[in-house]
Amino acid sequence: MLRHLDIRDMLLIERQELEFGPGLNVLTGETGAGKSILLDALGFVLGWRGRADVVRQGAAQGEVTAVFALPPGHPAHGILAEAGLAAEDELVLRRTATPEGRKTAYVNDRRSSAEMLRALGESLVELHGQHDDRGLLNPRGHRALLDAFAGLDTAPVRAAWAARRDAVAGLAAAAEALASAKAEEEFLRHAVAELDRLAPQPGEDAELDTRRRGMQAAARFREDVVRALNALGSQGAEGAMIDASRWLEDAAEGVEGALEDPLAALGRALIELGEATSGIEAALRAMDFAPEELEAAEERLFAIRALARKHDTLPDDLAVLADDLRGRLERLEAGEGEVARLGEALAAAESGYERAADAATKARKAAALRLDAAMAQELAPLKLERARFETLVEPGEPGPDGRDAVQFVVATNPGAPAGPIDRIASGGELSRFLLALKVCLAHGSEPVTMIFDEIDRGVGGATADAVGRRLARIAEDAQVLVVTHAPQVAARGADHFLVAKSASDETTRTVVTPLAEAERVDEIARMLAGETVTAEARAAAEALLRG
Repeated sequence: MLRHLDIRDMLLIERQELEFGPGLNVLTGETGAGKSILLDALGFVLGWRGRADVVRQGAAQGEVTAVFALPPGHPAHGILAEAGLAAEDELVLRRTATPEGRKTAYVNDRRSSAEMLRALGESLVELHGQHDDRGLLNPRGHRALLDAFAGLDTAPVRAAWAARRDAVAGLAAAAEALASAKAEEEFLRHAVAELDRLAPQPGEDAELDTRRRGMQAAARFREDVVRALNALGSQGAEGAMIDASRWLEDAAEGVEGALEDPLAALGRALIELGEATSGIEAALRAMDFAPEELEAAEERLFAIRALARKHDTLPDDLAVLADDLRGRLERLEAGEGEVARLGEALAAAESGYERAADAATKARKAAALRLDAAMAQELAPLKLERARFETLVEPGEPGPDGRDAVQFVVATNPGAPAGPIDRIASGGELSRFLLALKVCLAHGSEPVTMIFDEIDRGVGGATADAVGRRLARIAEDAQVLVVTHAPQVAARGADHFLVAKSASDETTRTVVTPLAEAERVDEIARMLAGETVTAEARAAAEALLRG
């Protein structure tokens, strides 16, 4: 609810502070007094797009401050929270402008943007009139208005849409992964088969290389080792040393112990020679291999290294690579089953969405009939009894709120084709259509301040009285500001403001004055009688105020 409006040096308003109450607030005044200026100032602080030259002539700066009461759960709380601003029970909007066109906005005394003001303004205030392109005349909002009238909870549709969206995304991702895997399926199968046939093991490359070098060395040096063994054997050094020992033993008896030490040394040498011979024989046995064994070792070593180069990896990592490729192949085979499973999940999600959307469509069509009937009852007292209002619920693009396109259309004359309200109805008819529609839609709508700008234009008498009664009915549950020329409407107001223009010292000013009860009688009498207020007009004004 708009509590307070402070205007300084804006257009023709020098300084104006206004306090608004709940219920119906009416603004009256002679034509040209500046009632639209007051709305321009309010629109300025709400971030609405308007005229550029808003600063009062001669002023250094113009400023408008608006104070709103925010009940718990008001949509503005969410907008403030998203912007990182504290959400309290009172919201202060302030906006300044310079003659050069520089504008600055503040929300709760914190610098803000015009976009932020506009977002808050759209949640706080509705403007209804002949240029109501942001409200009831905008077909993009008709479905939400019908849902509010129906009390339709679209949460099940949104949940079903989200499940369908997730199922579509999951299936698409799985199908893309499967297609990518399919593209390398032949490679994977060939590579896995090749690796499985070779079955390389970690460390095998080094082991084969060692064996290969050993066999190559054995092939080169075995002949020398055999020659050495022969040189040390019974036909060589060993045989000669045995002969020498035998000869010395025969001679030892005649030299009385002189050969004992040489004989002992020869014994020791024969022992060492035997050990050397045994070692050489063992070495020769180790050097023994079949030629095909070297060939097989070289072939496997070369095969492992060639496969490592092919896959750009180390020989010891081939086993890990084989496991990885085998896993990818298994995932490919499992992916086909996953795609099939996700396809079934998508079908189930689409079926769930269809059921939820069908239920929403059914509820909307039923609500459309109730709204059309309610509008028919409201149009008759507004002298639109020959007009026809229709809520069209037609197939639309599927989305989170269902698959219905909703539009309000009217036909002002019997037999005439129906069309959008703003294209079919004249100015006066349009205002009354909007009023009737707002009366029907008021229940369950968001708590906003509603502004009706000369919505009673072109009507009078009983029709103006019907307009006033409906505005008063809307104001029972919401704050309403109405700019009016109809005394029947003005008399319904809980608070009454007079907009007047004054001129002095070649300066023109617009002043807004709250009216007391007696002053209201005079103003409504003026609205009834014109410039000369008669006793009869005053009596009629009192009668209107008594209701």
